[in-house]
Amino acid sequence: MRSSYLAYAMSVIVSRALPDVRDGLKPVHRRILYAMRESGFTSDKPYRKSARAVGDVMGKYHPHGDSSIYDAMVRMAQSWSMRVRLIDGQGNFGSVDGDSPAAMRYTEARLAKSASFLLDDIERDTVDFQPNYDESESEPKVLPAAFPNLLVNGASGIAVGMATNIPTHNPGEVIDATLALIENPEATLDDLMKIIPGPDFPTGGIIMGRRGIRQAFETGRGSVPMRARAEIEDIRKDRQAIVVTEIPYQVNKATLQEKIADLVRAKEIEGVSDIRDESDRSGMRIVIELKRDATPEVVLNQLYRFTQLQTSFSVNCLALDDGKPRTMGLRDVLEAFIRFREDVILRRSRFDLNKVRDRGHLLVGLVIAVANIDEVIALIRSAPDAATARESLMARAWNAADVQPLIELIHDEGNVIVDGKVHLTEVQARGILELRLQRLTGLERDKIQGELSEVATKINELLEIIGSHVRRMEVMRHELLLARAEIATPRMTEISDALGDQSDESLIEPGQMVVTITRDGFIKRTPLEIFRAQNRGGRGRTAAGRRGDDVIVNSFNAHTHQWVMFFSSGGKAYREKVWRLPEASPTAKGRALVNLLPDLGTDSITAILALPQEEEQWEDLHLVFATASGNVRRNRLSDFRNIRASGLIAMKLDEGDSLVGVATCREGQDVFLATRKARSIRFQITDDTLRVFAGRDSSGVRGIRLATGDEVNSLCILNHVDASVEERSAYLRAANARRRAEAAANAAGTEEEIEEIASDETPDEADEAIDASDLTQERFDELAAQEEILLTVTDAGFGRRSSAYEYRVSGRGGQGIANMTLTNPRRGREVVATLPTLDGTDVMMVTDVGRLIRVPVSQVRVMARQASGVTLFRVGAEERVTSIFPVAESEGTEADDAETSLEESDAATANAQETASSADAPSEAPGDTTPDDSAN
Repeated sequence: MRSSYLAYAMSVIVSRALPDVRDGLKPVHRRILYAMRESGFTSDKPYRKSARAVGDVMGKYHPHGDSSIYDAMVRMAQSWSMRVRLIDGQGNFGSVDGDSPAAMRYTEARLAKSASFLLDDIERDTVDFQPNYDESESEPKVLPAAFPNLLVNGASGIAVGMATNIPTHNPGEVIDATLALIENPEATLDDLMKIIPGPDFPTGGIIMGRRGIRQAFETGRGSVPMRARAEIEDIRKDRQAIVVTEIPYQVNKATLQEKIADLVRAKEIEGVSDIRDESDRSGMRIVIELKRDATPEVVLNQLYRFTQLQTSFSVNCLALDDGKPRTMGLRDVLEAFIRFREDVILRRSRFDLNKVRDRGHLLVGLVIAVANIDEVIALIRSAPDAATARESLMARAWNAADVQPLIELIHDEGNVIVDGKVHLTEVQARGILELRLQRLTGLERDKIQGELSEVATKINELLEIIGSHVRRMEVMRHELLLARAEIATPRMTEISDALGDQSDESLIEPGQMVVTITRDGFIKRTPLEIFRAQNRGGRGRTAAGRRGDDVIVNSFNAHTHQWVMFFSSGGKAYREKVWRLPEASPTAKGRALVNLLPDLGTDSITAILALPQEEEQWEDLHLVFATASGNVRRNRLSDFRNIRASGLIAMKLDEGDSLVGVATCREGQDVFLATRKARSIRFQITDDTLRVFAGRDSSGVRGIRLATGDEVNSLCILNHVDASVEERSAYLRAANARRRAEAAANAAGTEEEIEEIASDETPDEADEAIDASDLTQERFDELAAQEEILLTVTDAGFGRRSSAYEYRVSGRGGQGIANMTLTNPRRGREVVATLPTLDGTDVMMVTDVGRLIRVPVSQVRVMARQASGVTLFRVGAEERVTSIFPVAESEGTEADDAETSLEESDAATANAQETASSADAPSEAPGDTTPDDSAN
């Protein structure tokens, strides 16, 4: 069994599956070309039935099925399979869609003109022949190829225990590289790659990157990423489409379109509305029409990732070299071809030399006969038969005085001159007997002399070729140039320096996300557009499904392509892109952070920071850390650029302490800290106040001195404004007076709002506030432009906005000042958060039972720092607000009516979601079921 298997394996390797490096052909292709040449199916003859050629090949040389022979013949006729076609086919030879060719009885074929460069001179003893399978015919072991066909047309095959997969290359470039290697045998791979930058596929496309090409050219193995050529076009006024005009090599166009359609139906690729094939005789054109809201670049990247619009050609340049399988690089293949072609030229020259010498030898005999014509005629007339005449001519010694220079001229070794006499050989005697009388004329005698001179010149040229390697290289160069003029075509495949491996991020549709984290460590992201804005005092909608008594502890708004840093209770930092976070519906609980960050262990995430999307901004930014115990620390953001998957030590924490906030800042800005017991402090970021720490293992310095039972819960970075205490006081009097006047004019009329307005100073002071101070109108406008507004919210859903000027800048480490008055338990027992807001934006509030509301900031009045605020979120008796965060992009309200912010269908959807996902939530208090509340 072993011997039989090995014999079979060697037969497949040598005689079936692997191409020969010399002519680049496998046996079946070689036999097809040779049989068609023998049958006269050349490019200058009419087309003949393919079945005729297949029959000749099968009967004489290839004892296998006709289908395998016809399939090989068809492939050599397909322009999308061969870089230079070797068969000129007429009829249906298949298509790039994978359509089968017509039966061989319907198609016609002949050799292409380029095939002559592989077959020419085969009758001149340029290659070895071997018996066919039944020893009734002879077939060539290899064709005398005049160009490196292995590189030009490539090859693919699977043998026993090995396989080959060689890409096609541009014929002009391959020949130029061969010429360069002939000119400079010491040329390096880099020199050759300047001429052949990479494969050139008949279907075009784009090769992404050069690393795989270099590896393949150097070692014979490599992976070449290929990508279709696609452009984004405007097909209608409001519609765009991705138009594919070239696809990667060996990709079935019809199968590709089916795959795209399947992915669209499975919603793995979104944004595609239609796919159609508009290919015609002018070229390929696949139109992938997009939906109105689709991002073309993202859809295209998804197509590259999930379909064969981008694929890789695995190069394995394995070929037979001297009958043995060998993996070869670019230089090895060219060197093998040059050696082979030189041998072809040498054998051909020897064959031609023998032929020319034979002709010259005959011409010498004719010259002798013409010089002695009378004696020759008399001898022939006296002979009884031709044999006697031939022997008489050979027996007589003829005068060599006239022919000795000719014999020396043609290097004739057949005649030996002795004592000035020469004897004719049998070949010469036969030639004389066959001499026609017309050759005896004077003109014909001159022609014999001229032909003899030409023979002498030809013999000298052939001897020079045989004896000189340099001369053989010149002949090879000339023949390569002739082949180049016939088969060279422009490059079809573009080589791009860009890498083909697009990042996963390029597949993600850009957009804003709401990231939600629960107390038990579950995280998710939800598209921002799902949450619509409501008026303040609304009922909100469900933000997350709860598991047991789990509650939402942190939520923020971020772009899908932003980095998010996670800071654990153990003082470690982790980093992840927003799009990598699990996406879920508003009612889903999300995914456990321990699964997203496997090295988190038993620690919990205590602070989360969304970093700027553009990493160039990181160089000028610092990070400020704040802990619950009131400590702060400043580090450069660049210290956290490289974070391993296992995390990075971010801050050393004292026992029982935890991170409550991390924010980006710049030199000269202000740090604002707020506590649960409504205390706050503001101090400027300078090297004297808060220096930059070089290490990450420090616990920092004191930021605010806390009372017993109090802890920091908010960290904000404010812009520093150079204004005196008097200027800030004057500005606040004027600005607050104007705001109170506007609020009184626009009050909705509720008892709560009227009470708030009435408790402040009267609106009549609004016009007198600036005049009563030393503040000019210009300075007032300047301070107004730099003013920041802080929103403070209590756990009972009450809140108010206050000017940042209300908080004076003091030194670090003090007890701070009051942030809000908490005298009425109904309005809150502690502050949930304090954060800066901008008009035109929204804020979201989340409760411990998973309800969420989105409120426009403009609906929250700006009041004095000590005010307890107005109702922002109506919560249940046992329900508490646990988190508040700003929304960067406001979608606006859904209705013009100030009393109703959601449409009836939206309210029904929200109620259904709450019923389905919050069955274990505590029931609402009776006082919270007013008609206005249910409408909101």
